Amino acid sequence: MDGLKRLHVDGGLELEYRLRRSGGASKGLVVLLHGVASNMTRWSQFVDETTLTRSLDVLRIDLRGHGRVPWRGRLDMEAWCDDLVHVLNHERCPRAYFIGHSLGAQIAVHFAHWHPDRAAGVVLIDPLLSRALLGHLRLASHFAFLLRAAIAVTRMLNRLGIHRRHIPYRDLRTLDEEMRKRLESEGRTRAIVRYYGSPLPDLKHFPTANFLQEIVQMIRPLPDLSGVTAPVLVVLSSGVTYTDPGATRERIDRFPHAETVTIDAYHWPLTEKPVEVRQAIESWFAALDTG
Repeated sequence: MDGLKRLHVDGGLELEYRLRRSGGASKGLVVLLHGVASNMTRWSQFVDETTLTRSLDVLRIDLRGHGRVPWRGRLDMEAWCDDLVHVLNHERCPRAYFIGHSLGAQIAVHFAHWHPDRAAGVVLIDPLLSRALLGHLRLASHFAFLLRAAIAVTRMLNRLGIHRRHIPYRDLRTLDEEMRKRLESEGRTRAIVRYYGSPLPDLKHFPTANFLQEIVQMIRPLPDLSGVTAPVLVVLSSGVTYTDPGATRERIDRFPHAETVTIDAYHWPLTEKPVEVRQAIESWFAALDTG
């Protein structure tokens, strides 16, 4: 079983993560990074079922601003990546593999670019690569200044003590299982877009200022992808939800060492097709001779 661990970092924040040690001699550490308004339970099924745990330690973390530990301060790529450095140092791990979904994929790209000596490999599940955005995220990219103004006002109100006193926690494994049953009964895959694509459920379970900050970070330009020297696996969904497929693939080609796998899903393949995602990742690790 993976035990819950806590780590104090700068600013008085206590990070929470779970670490499952491999069944034998470990060949390295895998760090799982969740998406917007999510938490580490998004990876619960993956950790329980993946064969990676036979030879790799697997760590899943509640990113700063997520999970059960309240945080109403600054959220950005720099803070999240610094937190990951603290966790790796605490676990005495010089290098790790990073698997991230959506926002987690964006963080993994930044980390691998800023800390190339600490990223052994990167798996990006439906990354939102710069200039490939569609829909409301593309619109948000044109009005980021308004989002930043809303963030400033909301954080000021928070500092004055004006905020929700209780935000209910979500077990995303349970939510994903319920959604899969709903998809099977309705026979309409796009039902997931209507529910998971709406910000309303997220805002019910997530601080407003944190949500707005994460949207800004999602649409933030990525660093030069040619500077990510670690091997990269990109798992894409075939359904067009947030990004243009052609523009996405053009940007993937900028990674020096990248492979692409396409899953028949929308933007939430961990929910829609967990087996296919897991098998794609395991096959990639096997080819690296680590899994």
